[in-house]
This record gives sequence, C-alpha cells and structure tokens, in this order.
Amino acid sequence: MLLQLKNPVVVLDLETTGMNIVTDRIVEIALLKINLDGSEEEKLMLINPEIPIPPEVSQIHGITNEDVKDKPTFKEVAKILAKFMEGCDLCGFNSNRFDIPLLAEEFLRADVDVDLKKHKFIDVQAIFHKMEKRTLAAAYKFYCNKELVDAHSAMADTKATYEVLKAQLDLYQGVVFDDGKGVKTIPIINNVEKLSEFSSYDQNVDFVGRIVYDEKGVEVFNFGKNKGVPVEKVLREQPGYYGWMMDSEFPLYTKKVLTRIKLKMMNK
Repeated sequence: MLLQLKNPVVVLDLETTGMNIVTDRIVEIALLKINLDGSEEEKLMLINPEIPIPPEVSQIHGITNEDVKDKPTFKEVAKILAKFMEGCDLCGFNSNRFDIPLLAEEFLRADVDVDLKKHKFIDVQAIFHKMEKRTLAAAYKFYCNKELVDAHSAMADTKATYEVLKAQLDLYQGVVFDDGKGVKTIPIINNVEKLSEFSSYDQNVDFVGRIVYDEKGVEVFNFGKNKGVPVEKVLREQPGYYGWMMDSEFPLYTKKVLTRIKLKMMNK
C-alpha cells in the first residue's frame, strides 16, 4: 500500500562512529524522498566525521577512516541536506530514538537553523516492535518475505525501511491488538499524522527525553533529583541549575530547549 501524503516524506538512515548522541558523529547519510506524486529522489553521502571511526564500528557498517578522509564534513553539506528535507515529514527505523536526535545535534554543531521538532516522524521500528518486536532484517523478512542484503548499508536499510512501512499499511488495516490497557483497533491508517502518533513512544520536549510533557502538558524534568518537577519551577528556585546543565554533557538540542524555556519565563 502506497503512503498517502500531505507533505513529502524523507526516509532516512545514518551510519555513525558509535551510538552516543552527544559525542558520536555521522559517517554516512542516506535520504529517500517520497514526493506527493509518488516519485522518489535519493541522496547518499559519505561524511568526514572529524573523529576516528573505531575499528569495531567499521566492522559493522564497513566504512573506514580511509573511506571518509577526503569526504566533506557535515558542516559543509548541512545546508544541502536541510534544503532536501525542507517541508518534509521524516521516517526511519529507530529514528525517533537515534537518527533524528543525532541529526539534530549535527545541524546545531553546523550552525544551521533546522528545528526537526517541527516535522512529523514515523518510526517504523516502533510500529514493528509494538506489533511484532523484532529487528529490521526480521521485519523485512516478515513483512516483505525478502532477505535483507547489505544490512548496515545506509541506502539498503533506507529502502528496506520504506518497503516495510508500505507492507505494514497493507497488513494492519483494522487489526486489533492489546496494548496492556485492553484490546482496541490499531490506529494504523494511511495518514502521516496518525502514523507519527502511533509510532511515538513518549512525550519528549527534547529528543532524548531529559525534558518531557506531563499529563497537563507542562514541561518537566525527566531525570535526577528534579524528575517530575516543572522546568520553570526549578529554574526559579535553583538558579544555578541552568548553568550546570549548560556546562555538562547534555545534547545541544536539550540545551536549546532549556534556553527556550528560560527565555519564555523572562518574557512573561
């Protein structure tokens, strides 16, 4: 089943130097844009991460320091990537928890003003895990009855992710499932907004869940001694907390969100 679109969708996959959103960097990015007329555009880039790729990571995705030494840095291609994704919703496999947060960090480091929170996200892994709980290769086999060749090749993974999403749309129309709160009809319909809602795990204000919305829609901290406490209350009553977070190893996007909340308070 083809995806019904209000905006183009960019399916993405990153290969990186590791799994730490704060300290690791992109070494390859694959983007597959699905336009409103169903046509597709591809963009595949090797990126010089400006830090070494650990040998054990190269063994996973096959990209070595030699492969990227003469490639552009993310800062050099950031505006090209931002332009390619402009006005698009985003889709990936485990993208809500890894690819999109890391991409947001790279844009901030490159001083390119892209607020990915303004996009809708479909996380194919989240749909898969809620329904079947397996990996991308298993998802590809389960939904598409194909073996995933060249796994951990960014474009192969990207194309497989899009094929899995289309197969999910075919398979889960009107299916019932038990989410632990009772059996209900699964809200997977051919609509990016509904798919984005269903494939979301959380109410994050930032990407990594250090700041979240509570049941009243208030921004609260989600870690440490102030877990569950409204951010504005902490900033008022613990004036040094803002400086501590800004000087500590938190993601740049988390710091951006914290600063936005602080400025909102000052303008009240």
